Amino acid sequence: MDDWRKDRIGSALRGENPAVLTRLPGGFAVIGDVQWLPGYCVLLTDNPRVERLSDLARPERLAFLDSMERLGEAVERACAGLDPAFRRINLEILGNTDPYLHAHIWPRYEWEPPDIVGRPVWLHPAARWSDPATALGPQHDPLRAAILRHLR
Repeated sequence: MDDWRKDRIGSALRGENPAVLTRLPGGFAVIGDVQWLPGYCVLLTDNPRVERLSDLARPERLAFLDSMERLGEAVERACAGLDPAFRRINLEILGNTDPYLHAHIWPRYEWEPPDIVGRPVWLHPAARWSDPATALGPQHDPLRAAILRHLR
């Protein structure tokens, strides 16, 4: 597949998704395509047919939630160690755009605009999702390594 973004889960299962950090019991830990909030990660289900948390049997549901918590803690520790303005993480399972189960792990920082810093991350300007200046790239390798170190 030329563009792994068209099939994020399938490409992760095939080992072709470059954003994958590691596989966890509940899915794939991936670093976000955009890093306007450095450390942004997503936990992807490893089953593309699973649309919502309630689609999973209880043991798999608990594995997904445990993996979400593990990834969240790793992002928290990595970001706190790299930026003294780190505030906290936000964990979200939304599912309004992509039709498969996934959880967003958003680091939050004191340097965010004052009218947004204490509010949902989705209030940031929509243009941030396509800003080439914050696209995932080699400059994020130290951040990737820090998150992965805390996951292990």
